Amino acid sequence: MSATKYPSMAAGWRLPNLWDAVAFVCVIGALIAFGHVAEGTLKRIDAPGATEISLDPWNLPNYALRTTLRMFAALAASLFFTFTYGTAAAKSRRAALVLVPVLDVLQSVPILGFLTFTVVFFMNLFPGQVLGLELAAIFAIFTSQAWNMAFSIYQSLKTVPADLAECSRSFHLTGWQKFWKLEVPFAAPGLVWNTMMSMSGGWFFVVASEAVTVGDNSWKLPGIGSYVALALEQRDIVAVGWAILAMLLVILAYDQLLFRPLVAWSAKFRFETTAGTTASDPWMLRLMRRTRLLKLIGEAFGDAAAYLGGLRLSFTGGPRAAGRSEPSRWIDALWIALLLAVLAWAIWRVQGFAARELSWSDVEQAVSLGLITLVRVVVLMIIASAIWVPIGVWLGLRPVWARRAQPVAQFLAAFPANLLFPPVVLFIVYFHLSPDIWLTPLMVLGTQWYILFNVVAGAAAFPGDLKEVAANFRIGGWLWWRKVIIPGIFPYYVTGAITASGGSWNAAIVAEVASWGDTKLQAHGLGAYIADATDRGDMPRVILGVVVMSAFVVLFNRLLWRPMYAYAQRRLTLA
Repeated sequence: MSATKYPSMAAGWRLPNLWDAVAFVCVIGALIAFGHVAEGTLKRIDAPGATEISLDPWNLPNYALRTTLRMFAALAASLFFTFTYGTAAAKSRRAALVLVPVLDVLQSVPILGFLTFTVVFFMNLFPGQVLGLELAAIFAIFTSQAWNMAFSIYQSLKTVPADLAECSRSFHLTGWQKFWKLEVPFAAPGLVWNTMMSMSGGWFFVVASEAVTVGDNSWKLPGIGSYVALALEQRDIVAVGWAILAMLLVILAYDQLLFRPLVAWSAKFRFETTAGTTASDPWMLRLMRRTRLLKLIGEAFGDAAAYLGGLRLSFTGGPRAAGRSEPSRWIDALWIALLLAVLAWAIWRVQGFAARELSWSDVEQAVSLGLITLVRVVVLMIIASAIWVPIGVWLGLRPVWARRAQPVAQFLAAFPANLLFPPVVLFIVYFHLSPDIWLTPLMVLGTQWYILFNVVAGAAAFPGDLKEVAANFRIGGWLWWRKVIIPGIFPYYVTGAITASGGSWNAAIVAEVASWGDTKLQAHGLGAYIADATDRGDMPRVILGVVVMSAFVVLFNRLLWRPMYAYAQRRLTLA
């Protein structure tokens, strides 16, 4: 092993320093904690303590560890989904005709819908064991994380600047090399911020994901979500406070240990030709650089990644001759015809099922309630955009302040909306207010942060040379917003708005119905319709509600967000 190849070994083989000892203790502690959690997943469901929850605060460290590891397992699955599904949707025009609408539908399907159809599958994989319940909970958290990250890399790959793409062709990079040397680095800043948002989104739905129900049987997995659910059920405000404190400490811990170093690392991939404003490296990143062992491991890992990314692999053919464009149009026509045939068959099957269980009046009711929820979503998106776009731009252009606001934004994004139900319900009842109006803000509590995080990522990635040009020409005020920064952050904003609007539809199920003790408030809307059908076990109407909600989301995306995506893509690739 040469000292030239690995600079950390330039001084020769020396004994590990104090920082190596600290890192070694941390790694061993993490492995012990992981083994403790893994041991709990191998128990049988009926084993003592396997699915029992106690409100004793001393149990919260163990519950926090269980919940955090579930979320990181879901995050790993989300990253794999992002680099496969999102990349395929961006790279293949024909695949995008299927994958992008499916992604629109998936992000609109409520978490209750996923739990309904997947719990039995995972339970059958490991019958009678906690591991089946764990996998069901991880999959539920995955459904609250993956779509945002997939949209992020899709947006980045579709808006790679034309001059960078031309450089990759000039260097004769293969498809594999172009992906890892150009496209992934270009997407890294936005993907890191969206990964943070996805982690917070997992917290938002953790209460629902850790409560698993099959038929008349219900289990609560040990975790903060189950602890919160039990505290709300028993109306124990003190226990709710302990859960909030535990959640805050966990978010601060992984923000300092993981996400701050990632944000600092991703800043080097910003697309600019002049030196931009950067914040100092976080303490964790400096600590890792001081450890000889971890630095050596990092250099070896980076060397291996560079080698794999430099392999001359290509999964696409060479440039097509001009005379072969006609067969391509025929293939496109056949592909679209096949998709329409599959869609018609699916509609026929759904209509056959609905005709046996439902009437046209049920469909009319679901659609009319969907229109009410649509109005709420549109109003909330306008208000959230007006608030968070200016704040996100201000933070993104100031890395120091972005670092300071990062943990606060993560905590607010992770805060479960159902913890606010008690004061909201009491407020509405006390002042005799309308639930149709005052329950509406609960829909956007957890989803507005998608706009903020994506705008911060877009402003942070805004090229420094363009900022200097605007400053030299003294462009300011509304002209600066209209001609400089809004076009620069527009693709990121669209990504955040798509996910925020889809998430607001999803959150309508818990936001349009709020309860505290024996007091229950319900607003008119499609979310309340699905929640009510779920409580009654009326599966035909649950399916009808989910289908109508998915149809609204897909149409909304097709008619509004997708044209905006195309506009942003044209502006950037032609720049």
